[in-house]
Amino acid sequence: MSAPATITPCQFQGQPAIALSTAEGARALVSLFGGQVLSWTPAGGEERLYLSEQARFDAHTPLRGGVPVCFPQFAAQGRLPRHGLLRTAQWQVREQRADAHFALLTLGTCETDASHAVWPHCFDAELTLVIEGPRLDVELEIRNTSHAPFAFNAALHTYLRVREVEHCRLHGLSGLQYRTQPDNRLSHDSAEALVVDDRVDRVYHNVPGPLLLQDSGRNLQISQQGFPDVVVWNPWEHDCAQLADMPARGFRNMLCVEAAAVRSKIQLDADDSWVGRQSLLAL
Repeated sequence: MSAPATITPCQFQGQPAIALSTAEGARALVSLFGGQVLSWTPAGGEERLYLSEQARFDAHTPLRGGVPVCFPQFAAQGRLPRHGLLRTAQWQVREQRADAHFALLTLGTCETDASHAVWPHCFDAELTLVIEGPRLDVELEIRNTSHAPFAFNAALHTYLRVREVEHCRLHGLSGLQYRTQPDNRLSHDSAEALVVDDRVDRVYHNVPGPLLLQDSGRNLQISQQGFPDVVVWNPWEHDCAQLADMPARGFRNMLCVEAAAVRSKIQLDADDSWVGRQSLLAL
């Protein structure tokens, strides 16, 4: 009989984290600061998430890399801190389960006096992470615990680690409309695959099916449920140089492919909930 998977509290860069591993060799690391997946290695594979070597682990600054959770605002599209309230929130373990083949961890957080001062709504957020063989599932659930409806944007801001971004091909976006940021210009993607050879910051709308990222001999299937949009971002050389928490050439080893609800806000009635998920499958 195979040994069971393990879920172990630990410290990473001086901050509390949870390490997950399975008997088959799948591994993940989650920070309780920000509820952020920092690392994922599929069974028998290599690290597939990008975490900047210059990320600031000071318990105040959002961490550059992994899978940041954006809620209730995306980017600077509102009056809240960039990407909202949860990237610097403290999360708590709510559930953990494991057998020989998988490990599941659920973290949770909710409003605080500080968050309520800038966004006057009560909410409960849960992030559930599952690793199994070559697969990673990350699920975000938002519950409206207020007495009135509220609206929000959300995203799983996934930083994928790639061998060389210019050699990557992202399939599954051909024929779709997208808006470029920050000019908000609407365009139509007619290319067979997205090739990154300059700065890219696009929000694709109504993405119907899974994407395929070809990365120098490695393939990754990217699928989502509940999120209607996909954000693709790479800062390229000039913008990367402006990021103090990222090395000058870090843009060559990362590509953000984000499950998102950006174009339209999600409307959530009191005591109702919404769920969005992103799944990564190493092929």
